[in-house]
Amino acid sequence: MGKILVIGGGAAGMMAAVFAARAGAEVTLLEKNEKLGKKVYITGKGRCNLTNDCDLDGFLAQVPRNPRFLYSALSFFSSQDMMALMEEIGCPVTVQRGKRVFPASEKASDVTKALTGLLRKLNVRVRLNSAVHRLQTAEGRITGAELEDGTVLSADAVILACGGLSYPSTGSTGDGFRFAADLGHTVTPPSPVLVGLETEEAWPKELQGLSLRNVTLTLYSGKKTLYSELGEMLFTHFGISGPLVLEASCHLPQPGKDCRLAIDLKPGLTREQLDARLRRDFSEAGKKQLKSVLPGLLPASFAALFPRLCGVSPDLPCNQITSAQREALITVLKALPLTVRSPRPLAEAIVTRGGVTVKEIEPGTLRSKLIPNLFFAGEMIDVDAHTGGFNLQIAWSTGALAGKSAAEMTVNSEF
Repeated sequence: MGKILVIGGGAAGMMAAVFAARAGAEVTLLEKNEKLGKKVYITGKGRCNLTNDCDLDGFLAQVPRNPRFLYSALSFFSSQDMMALMEEIGCPVTVQRGKRVFPASEKASDVTKALTGLLRKLNVRVRLNSAVHRLQTAEGRITGAELEDGTVLSADAVILACGGLSYPSTGSTGDGFRFAADLGHTVTPPSPVLVGLETEEAWPKELQGLSLRNVTLTLYSGKKTLYSELGEMLFTHFGISGPLVLEASCHLPQPGKDCRLAIDLKPGLTREQLDARLRRDFSEAGKKQLKSVLPGLLPASFAALFPRLCGVSPDLPCNQITSAQREALITVLKALPLTVRSPRPLAEAIVTRGGVTVKEIEPGTLRSKLIPNLFFAGEMIDVDAHTGGFNLQIAWSTGALAGKSAAEMTVNSEF
């Protein structure tokens, strides 16, 4: 029976341990925290958006970086397989808006509880408060791991599932990247994605807390459109955030500068329709000031600020607004400009972009191309996706495939 060490007890690590044990390996799961699945507890605001009930092509369309690398893992253990597993181990699920899947109880703790019970049933040895200091090697392969307390554990194979650098309070402090680099792997520098964006402009701070729905956010780099979607966003003290902005951050080139944004505040209206609407509103308003008409188009706090962004006086009587001034209002309503200064820090990111380059990992097994008994799973790999359960499913799927592959290698006594 092959001995496998899984390092990291998050989503990917737990699933790797499950599939390795199911395939007949003797598995030890090492977690440096006091409990498993610490990051799982906070996903979906504590409700745990554990996957997305879409098909494979739909899933890959939500992965901006290296989507084809995930084809084998997602084919081996799909979103539907994850939903079936949860039902099987006593954690029923429910599909909600956008095909997002949650535990029926809407408690993230129930997901971890069910998986912990499964690990126990499969006789996986779980060691909590067990931080790994370094991996031990001999003759080009890993022989085991030395813990920070000096304990040495031998292994026929090791699965690294240490997470990235997002939410460091959950234990994601980049240990796995260090282990991989020490073994000769190329690690793409980690950076934040699914994160708010700081803007050069200061005026968003004046609208802090205001949420806009049914607007279109477009991200440009030079003349190239990197992202454009309809949805919801939020103004903050540093710039902008909310679902659209988090998704846009996935498409930001590194280091995330020299990009501009445009917000279409009225995506349901063409410029011509908007012009006709303004002409009518201004005609009916007569001598009333512009600032008294704009709340009909925009939220009150935004309406008060808006004329300044257009270079038009808010006190201007509507019947004195020129065609050029009306054109200026339309231009900003259809493409309110903002400049990206930078993404927010990694500590605030939902997911880490970067990690072990996919060129050095076999996609069909998730085995290292450099170290024959080393496997990778989860956020350590240089793939990331939009929100909606996709990143957790990547963790489940890569964990499952890495676990099965490692077990088959050791059980079949490849070494």
